[in-house]
Parts: sequence; C-alpha cells; structure tokens
Amino acid sequence: MTQLNGEANDPAPPQDAGTGAPEPAQQQAEAPPADPVEPADRAVSGRPAAAAAPVPRPVARKEYYSISEVCDLVGLRPHVLRYWETQFPLLNPSKNRSGNRVYQRKEIRLILLVKNLLYEEKYTVEGAKQKLEQLRKGGELQDATRGALDRQMVSLLKSEMQYLMEVLTPPKQG
Repeated sequence: MTQLNGEANDPAPPQDAGTGAPEPAQQQAEAPPADPVEPADRAVSGRPAAAAAPVPRPVARKEYYSISEVCDLVGLRPHVLRYWETQFPLLNPSKNRSGNRVYQRKEIRLILLVKNLLYEEKYTVEGAKQKLEQLRKGGELQDATRGALDRQMVSLLKSEMQYLMEVLTPPKQG
C-alpha cells in the first residue's frame, strides 16, 4: 500500500497457496492507518443537517482518483481544478483512456498547497506560481505540500472540536 507521503509500498500479506486469499490471521489484523487525504470529517455522520456543511462521501484509498473524488477530498469545484491546471504547470494530472483526468496522491497534495496559498495566505495566482517555482527550485516543495496538508488537518480537527463542544454543552437555564 503506498503511503501519501511517498513512503515505500508495504509487502503483500501472505496468501493461502490453495485459494490465493489472505490467511485467516491476516484477516483479523489491525485496521490500516487513516489516509490523510481522505476526509476525516466523514466519521461524524450524526450531525444535524442544519448544524454544518454536508459531509463529503468517503473516498476509498487507491492509486488514482477522478476529478469528482478529488473535489470531495479538497473541497473545491471541478471548474476550479481545471482552471488551476491551466495556471500551474506543476499541476498536470494524467488522463485515462477515456480522456478523463486522473489524479495521484502527489497531485492532491499539490492542490492542497495551491489552495492554502490562494485561500489562506492570500497569494494571487501569479504570486502562488512564483512561490511554487521557488519551492521547487529550493527542493522544498514536498515539505511544503506536507505542511499544507497538516494545516488543513488541524483546521478540520479544530472545527470538529468546536462542533462537539456545542453539541455537548448543556443549554443555559433561565
């Protein structure tokens, strides 16, 4: 299994020689760690509809993601991703045989970095291009994409904690 941060693949689990299925001991192994690209807020499914934004549908961890899956993961609309492809040369997803865009995890991390630069740090598109090029030339692009992912995760956790505090705080009497 490929990790989001580019670590090596895990070895395949041992398989039963007769059926090719995983051995029974492997079937009861621990659950894999959460994929940081996968939306963490999907775990809170008991929210009232009026309390918060709709919870994105879960996206399975895999090698390639469609544009709609990426939109669910990063909270953007497809036309924004297509526009960014024209503006940021580093963001260049491949296309499948049908001509549909397919994104890998490294591209999703880059999208999160661009989103952070544009929406959080208030860069212009031209300024974000220059910043990405500067990071790429300095060899800091991978660290910056991890940092953007970390910031998004902290923000998401903070909003979830605030929601839980609101739900768990008893109403004031009086």
